[in-house]
Amino acid sequence: HFYKRLKTKSINTSMTSRVMSHVHSASASENSDSEEGLSDQEILGNNLRVSGGKDSGYSDIDSSTKPSQPVNKREELLPAVAASYRNILKQIGEDPTREGLLDTPMRAAKAMTYFTKGYQETVSQVVKNAVFNEETDEMVVVKDIEFFSLCEHHLVPFMGKVSIGYLPRGKVLGLSKLARIVEMFSRRLQVQERLTREIAGAVWEAVSPSGVGVVIEACHMCMVMRGVQKINSKTVTSSMLGVFRDDPKTRAEFLSLVKS
Repeated sequence: HFYKRLKTKSINTSMTSRVMSHVHSASASENSDSEEGLSDQEILGNNLRVSGGKDSGYSDIDSSTKPSQPVNKREELLPAVAASYRNILKQIGEDPTREGLLDTPMRAAKAMTYFTKGYQETVSQVVKNAVFNEETDEMVVVKDIEFFSLCEHHLVPFMGKVSIGYLPRGKVLGLSKLARIVEMFSRRLQVQERLTREIAGAVWEAVSPSGVGVVIEACHMCMVMRGVQKINSKTVTSSMLGVFRDDPKTRAEFLSLVKS
């Protein structure tokens, strides 16, 4: 009886194995038939869904395992920056644990991240697709664009107004993008002289005009709150490119429009 049961079990196992083999073969055949006429991209997408959405890294298929948005590395730095501010409070003789200062280090860290957010942007990202073909060669001026920045020497604010002019050469820039260019470069540690040049260079890069002119008038807190403490002083800088530099009449027209 033992050998009879063993033989019967062996036969059943063999039959089960053949049946399973037949099922797998039929399934593979169905998959092959269903993928006929599909592109390589669609087949890859099917494989990704079957494997639980994992991507090899060489596909442009959206995967459910991929993060919806990239991680902001500057936000990851907030705890370290806040710890530095907490240490500064201790060094100047304050108590970071008292009620009014408990959240100050993190607030200051977030503020500094905002004040310097311009490091995360480029001219192409700011301008995007706001460059338009337009057959005009008349001067475009946007003046009195407010800005705030941080002096890189003392980390105190300086603020004022920017006026930008350019002579188009078949292309014009969306007006709001001039203000966004100002915002991008002013949200960095700056000196006014460099800020002026960078704004002019960005407009030149964006639309390749015949000329660009930029004038900035600003008040620097490093001269108001400390040092010489001259509260009424203002600093004016300019940058001229192309015909704005080479042609006195064009430069004079721009400056008269800025002052009017």
